[in-house]
Amino acid sequence: TPTHVPASPAAAGGDDGDGGAPQIRVASPPPIVVKPPQTLSSQTLPPPPQAMPQLGSPLPPVGCSGTASPRPAPEALPSGIVNRAQKRVLIIGTGFGMELNPAQFQAVKDAGYQIHAVTTLPNPESPQFPVHTFLPTITKAIKEFHPDLVVSASKGGAFMTQLWLTGQWTGPSIVINRHPSIVGLPKGITVVLCHGSNDEYYQYRREELENLVRSGTPNRVLLYYTGNSGLLGRGYTREGDRHNMASLLTYDCLPRLFDAAMCGGDPEMSLMMSWNRFVTQERLAAEEWLGFRPQDLRKMWQSEGQMGMDENVLFTVDPSSEEYRMVEVCFRAQPTVPRAYHDMNPGMWNHLTIHKIERVENGMQEDGNAEPYFRSLARGIENQGIEFRPGLHTKWAFHGSSAVEDIVNNPISGFQPLMSGKRAAALWGPGTYFARDAKYVYDGGFCKLLPDGGKVMLLCLLMTGIPCLGDPNHPGVLPVRHGRHRYNSSVDSLSNPEIWVTQNPGAAYPAYVITFS
Repeated sequence: TPTHVPASPAAAGGDDGDGGAPQIRVASPPPIVVKPPQTLSSQTLPPPPQAMPQLGSPLPPVGCSGTASPRPAPEALPSGIVNRAQKRVLIIGTGFGMELNPAQFQAVKDAGYQIHAVTTLPNPESPQFPVHTFLPTITKAIKEFHPDLVVSASKGGAFMTQLWLTGQWTGPSIVINRHPSIVGLPKGITVVLCHGSNDEYYQYRREELENLVRSGTPNRVLLYYTGNSGLLGRGYTREGDRHNMASLLTYDCLPRLFDAAMCGGDPEMSLMMSWNRFVTQERLAAEEWLGFRPQDLRKMWQSEGQMGMDENVLFTVDPSSEEYRMVEVCFRAQPTVPRAYHDMNPGMWNHLTIHKIERVENGMQEDGNAEPYFRSLARGIENQGIEFRPGLHTKWAFHGSSAVEDIVNNPISGFQPLMSGKRAAALWGPGTYFARDAKYVYDGGFCKLLPDGGKVMLLCLLMTGIPCLGDPNHPGVLPVRHGRHRYNSSVDSLSNPEIWVTQNPGAAYPAYVITFS
């Protein structure tokens, strides 16, 4: 990740934007009477209205019967479609880096939103600064502009905190860099928090940020976090963001987080749905044809009774069949954007020769491992109040291994996550590693090498559920999402994942063996 050296937050206040753009309205400074400095304490702040719960506190209980209410039906997933031209975004300019980090503001402008930037606020991190004194400037803009989203960054988070505490903003919110004043998230409000592990000014452990996000309302919060991979040689394959979050400026990431906050549902699901834009429509159609459930795979099986109990588990796919073509489409597909990793000779990829594609019909592994895990995963996601959708919570990915025969023939579980991740170090924590793109497996030298120089890799159906960012320090147990529910898998990036890591043997089924040269 490219890094930028940001100015100190304490020196970046009150910067102005490019006011000449027609879609930008910049608030004019109102007359302000500044009182003499005083110690900022709970006595100097206006008390929050009685109807506004404290940040992170539970909402008052409804009813007093003491009986447990039935679990509500899972909430429908967001549509994933946001008309940006009709959405109004209010930006708290102080801390947003409109001069010191202009690319961030430009990314928002280029996305096509209607924008109102409040650039007249002073630096709230000055000693003894009475934040509440300047809230009327923001609330006036809110009343006049009627935003769908309010955004703060860096020290602007001090103003966001007071807007929440006083109940003067209860709509979707984006916070870039966790400000020290944010000690809890408001209930009932959609909040997206963005933070990098290498932030020079606001330094928090990942666990602290995860605890903060869990103080908000389940399925209405999202932690967009970037962290370092494990070391490979002397360097990292990916690096976490600094205070100026460079990852927000790639792959349309910041606008997609805006869309997620305004989706009207779970922002985490909205961000996951946006990952499809990095895969070609042809590949997406091929994956849908192959199916996203373990049981879907049996429609092509040739074993007796389609039971997968024959002595031989490998069946050659007819090269003239539609099934062969769909697997080949997935294998040859290139992403719609440049890869994050070194891409060796991309032009030659389509000139590789596929010698054969074999279907894996291992009924014992599918019946006894993949299918039960699929059902358990679906129940776990629905128990969190989220609609389970194959194709979103399951996906196709590639795996390279020298132990292909053992994987496809194992009657119980082909993949052993706790024994994986050794060859090139567990860069994102322990587990079995899969790549979105077949070429990553090839470039990394993970394919099985045959005596004649041919190579072999697997195309697998993954049950990924809801992923979190991987961490080389994960002990094999992923973080809690909320309540008793943990994340189901991990990825190398929450913006545009290219690597998936599963920690459960049933989370992957080796569906096809591809031999090529």
